[in-house]
Amino acid sequence: MRAMNADTDINVQIMAQIGAKARTAAATLAHLPASARDSALVQAAAALRANAAAILAANTRDMESFKGTASFGDRLLLNEARLEAMARGLEEVAALPDPLARTLAEWTRPNGLKISRIPQPLGVLGMIYESRPNVGADAAAIAIKSGNAIILRGGSESYHSAQAINAAITQGLTAAGVPAHAVQIAPSTDRRFVAAMLGASGLIDLIIPRGGKALVELVQREARVPVLAHAEGLNHTYIHRSADFAMARSVLANAKMRRTGVCGATETLLLDAVIAPALLPLLVADLTALGCAFRADEAARAICPELPAAADADFETEWLDAVLSVKIVHGVDEALSHIAAHGSEHTDAIITQDSTAAEYFLANIASAVGMWNASTQFCDGGEFGFGAEIGIATGRIHARGPIGPEQLTTFRYVVRGTGQVRP
Repeated sequence: MRAMNADTDINVQIMAQIGAKARTAAATLAHLPASARDSALVQAAAALRANAAAILAANTRDMESFKGTASFGDRLLLNEARLEAMARGLEEVAALPDPLARTLAEWTRPNGLKISRIPQPLGVLGMIYESRPNVGADAAAIAIKSGNAIILRGGSESYHSAQAINAAITQGLTAAGVPAHAVQIAPSTDRRFVAAMLGASGLIDLIIPRGGKALVELVQREARVPVLAHAEGLNHTYIHRSADFAMARSVLANAKMRRTGVCGATETLLLDAVIAPALLPLLVADLTALGCAFRADEAARAICPELPAAADADFETEWLDAVLSVKIVHGVDEALSHIAAHGSEHTDAIITQDSTAAEYFLANIASAVGMWNASTQFCDGGEFGFGAEIGIATGRIHARGPIGPEQLTTFRYVVRGTGQVRP
């Protein structure tokens, strides 16, 4: 027990050292002009390209050790195209408007006091993520853009990739004259460092978990600092009776099968009973050809008897794989009821040519993102114009949906007077 406590103390000590450096860097970042922060991101993108061979070699090392499923392996894999996309993402974030250089509101009181609400960085972010090594680069970009320092802890399966990416980003920060400690990464795969991060009150201002349900629940349960939760993506595509069949087929195929391991993938199809006999066989044929398997309710199996029967738990499952749950529903309200009972308030879509039905669906959905006639896989910071994202927030506090630079700021007030005193 003493040895375990000693190891835990070492992680706490390391976290204290990293946290102190991050707070110093955050204080500097908060007062740097936008041009300096943007230059750091451009330099970091150049460093990613310059170090491509080393990063891909590190990723190969991770892939050789990986023992998980094909869909999770896809999340872990880096190649030249994905590395270039990572670099472009940093440049796109750099090109965004400065989230700090704006006035959120201003007004003058009857006594002449002029009050302004202006943005400011949150401070030091802690990011705990799994599998996808590009998340570290995206998170670093958004943190720097918004004037925040960040401490990263990637999954053990992506350790070598994450270290190589972080080394390149740090190189870029240094080249631009920005504190290198603005972006730091856990020095090992020791899981006790996560506990040290979760207990780092006073050092970390916000913890952002990005991964599976178990990780998010652990962070929410154990953290002593505020958490910006990224829940599982138990997303639905509801095909309404007024849907265009060609559109429905195209959108669903993309929403489910473009990348099955991402949190924006559709996991459940809700199909209106009026069109189900004509459309369901077409959808099943399309997705089967793409390698998808199914779990269907009784009404769906009455139309397509070859479909495996769904258990109740299947409608509570984020598959993150080439599996789709299928349920036949009678109208918008039943679709909304199912989503409310089984969804995770991440992203849910309606496919229809009926604008009244679409607007009713969008007004009554509780999810962070509601979509009309579009693939759920568009729930992504880059696709929203944020350049990248640090996660998809599904909680009700501070921010929801894709988290970009603007969502990682808070605000403060500035009051300008001419000698007023309070009576």
